[in-house]
Amino acid sequence: MQTRLTDLLHTELPIIGGAMMDLSTPGFVAAVCEAGALGVIASANYRDYDAFRDALRAVKDATARPFAININLFPMMEKLDNLRYLEILVEEGVRVVETSGFAPPEDLVRRFKDAGLVWLHKCVGVRYAKKAEALGADAVTVVGYENGGATGNLDVTTLVLVPAVVDQVKVPVVGGGGVVDGRTLLAVLSLGAAGVIVGTRLMLSEECPVHHRLKEALLQATELDTQVIMRSVGFAHRVWMNAAAKKVAELEASGAAIEQIYPLVSGKAARHMYQTGDLAAGSVSCSQGVALVHAIKPVKEILGEMMDEAERLHQALRF
Repeated sequence: MQTRLTDLLHTELPIIGGAMMDLSTPGFVAAVCEAGALGVIASANYRDYDAFRDALRAVKDATARPFAININLFPMMEKLDNLRYLEILVEEGVRVVETSGFAPPEDLVRRFKDAGLVWLHKCVGVRYAKKAEALGADAVTVVGYENGGATGNLDVTTLVLVPAVVDQVKVPVVGGGGVVDGRTLLAVLSLGAAGVIVGTRLMLSEECPVHHRLKEALLQATELDTQVIMRSVGFAHRVWMNAAAKKVAELEASGAAIEQIYPLVSGKAARHMYQTGDLAAGSVSCSQGVALVHAIKPVKEILGEMMDEAERLHQALRF
């Protein structure tokens, strides 16, 4: 399926794999690329810059297909040197960069352009997409309220957000939030998007480095088992409502400060959960679309089935 996004990224499929903290490892990202989509390494996973460089080289060793680096612009407890990440990705010949969160500073954008990078910006609203386009973004990604992870505070659903952005920008739009199968993929493309971003469905793949106990638990989740937490501290995230997330919700209701909430949502807590399968250890970003996922499969099979289903549905449509 050829779209403006596949033309821009030189990928087979109009699909971007979501950059997931602690999970977007080289092997997983390479599997996404080999399946025909754009895999994305999350630079914020790496506090050691040599380890970051090694990760990029590991992806290049595993696949000759294009991949991207995500640069995180959200506030973090530990400040990141995004210019250093940028220097390394350019030195290693990566040609696509994704930013997520607030609009990038102009000096960062200028460096993108000077390096000849394809720049994608991920955001949660029309005005942010327009700002990114004005700064020179080659494409924008917008995720609706159903999205797992950062949702922003606008609470606009994917069904409304995607066409609203398509109507306001000229660059290709990538839509996300609940895209887990061929039905939801085709729905987002029909809204005018040039591609989709997929996170939760790929988290429940064989290659994703999540403990099997957590994957099996998420397979049992319904559309009612996620919720937006951390809104009270300015960092709204949709997560699976396990014991840790429920405790966060209780703390927020009592007016707790970030210092009380942080141990339950920290990267350290999440990593412990991913590695050990302790389902109460931390929080995990998860979209409402998890309710539509019923099997753990290889990435290539997941994306192939999504595209096949979307094509069958497209051919079957009659009005």
